[in-house]
Amino acid sequence: MHVVIIGSGPAGVSAALYARRGGAEVTVITKGTGFLAAAEWVENYYGFPEPITGAELEQRGIDGAKRLGVHFEMDEALAVQPADHGAAFLIEGVRQRYEADAVILAAGAHRKMPSIAGLRSFEGHGISYCAICDAFFYRGKNVAVIGAGEYALHEAQILLPHAAHLTLLTNGADLTAALSSDIAVNTREIARIEGERRVRQIVFADDSRMDVDGVFVAVGTAGSVELARKLGVLVHDGKIPVGEHMETNVPGIYAAGDCTGGLMQIAKAVYEGAAAGLAAVHHLRRG
Repeated sequence: MHVVIIGSGPAGVSAALYARRGGAEVTVITKGTGFLAAAEWVENYYGFPEPITGAELEQRGIDGAKRLGVHFEMDEALAVQPADHGAAFLIEGVRQRYEADAVILAAGAHRKMPSIAGLRSFEGHGISYCAICDAFFYRGKNVAVIGAGEYALHEAQILLPHAAHLTLLTNGADLTAALSSDIAVNTREIARIEGERRVRQIVFADDSRMDVDGVFVAVGTAGSVELARKLGVLVHDGKIPVGEHMETNVPGIYAAGDCTGGLMQIAKAVYEGAAAGLAAVHHLRRG
């Protein structure tokens, strides 16, 4: 049985420890250091009488997991989907694909949202955060993807077979993904999004305009909530609802840490990760 954990913060590493000790093969997909490493000092944490830097605490957790045989992959998870055969799930990364019998989402609460006027007001009315979920509704229409990295490219590639025309809007950021020639790129800064009941135009900072029927937001990397949406996991108010054992509504998919809401503390993340790791192993043994 193979458990894949997306995220290497306190929740992800705690989940890895407990899943591994439960007998599973465990892979952690990580983009590198997270919010914990940026903390100058962590105080009042069990077992540490003196303050410890976030970076050191994070590395100690990772080292402990590696000692037990947890495998860490430096990669960016772009999507999770049911597998056609063999394992239950397939995780698509930038570098490679991963098969898993169970998945634990522990990649944080949310991605950075661009500050663009009109973005929030048109959510559900032409603004989308999931190409897999909504591409079907934009068949033969003009769509745009806001973003400049691998995650934005992934969303654009999903939309290409459906849209009449697709443009990647970097909103002034440097393009970091290698695009194919069938994806148009516009690097101008976006001033606002306009429409009546639905999105109709992108207005740029230089007052130029572009007609669009839909806008997909894919800035930065996919967090737990974005990955959950693509898989059909319920999301409420930007959080992933979970049961007593950190299970989601999709069997075999668990969530832990900031993405579940509540107290944004290391102790809470560690507990939820432990519960998710144990529950994933129990689920696989029953199956």
